[in-house]
Amino acid sequence: MNILQTKKLKKVYGSGENAVYALNEVDLQIDKGEFVAVVGTSGSGKSTLLHMLGGLDRPTSGVVEVDDQDIFSLKEEALTIFRRRKIGFVFQNYNLVPVLNVYENIVLPSQLDGQIPDAAYIDSIIETLGLGSKLQNLPNNLSGGQQQRVAIARALATKPAIILADEPTGNLDSKTSLDVLGLLKVTGQKFSQTIVMITHNEELAQMADRIVHIEDGRIVTG
Repeated sequence: MNILQTKKLKKVYGSGENAVYALNEVDLQIDKGEFVAVVGTSGSGKSTLLHMLGGLDRPTSGVVEVDDQDIFSLKEEALTIFRRRKIGFVFQNYNLVPVLNVYENIVLPSQLDGQIPDAAYIDSIIETLGLGSKLQNLPNNLSGGQQQRVAIARALATKPAIILADEPTGNLDSKTSLDVLGLLKVTGQKFSQTIVMITHNEELAQMADRIVHIEDGRIVTG
């Protein structure tokens, strides 16, 4: 069952002879519970694709469906709400709120949505990611790997339809990268999450269920 798909997705900057196709007629289907790595060099279109999948930028043309919803048919406010409820993000730079402790960062998306966090579910995430002893710490008192684990916990906290990870280990050393990615995969399996990870690292991509290669705005394999 497809949880995420694109149809003839296109993003063009400029026009005429100066047109640059960041994405060019991309068709992609991802099944519920799948862990997919999108691999490409700098400028290949992988980050643009992630921004489109997450509703962070609008395409020139084409469709993105998340959980059977054409996200770009939504008006801006409705898209913001949908994104908050259905899409979890893990960024290279963690994007934690520095004045909030670990627990407050994890439950922040639920609170912004006016929801009461599912305490048992949050506790299970915290235990799985080994964050129980760090809940009162501020982000600047954590290592990079610990901060990224908090970011993963935050992404999982709202039980989103998909998790989008943008170079999630880009700021980590190789051993920590493998540890964090292993935890991302384990939590994805444990909580039946669909994960799409953007990376330029072929070795890390091997941990995914499927690898999609993108070049010059087009999917070439996967």
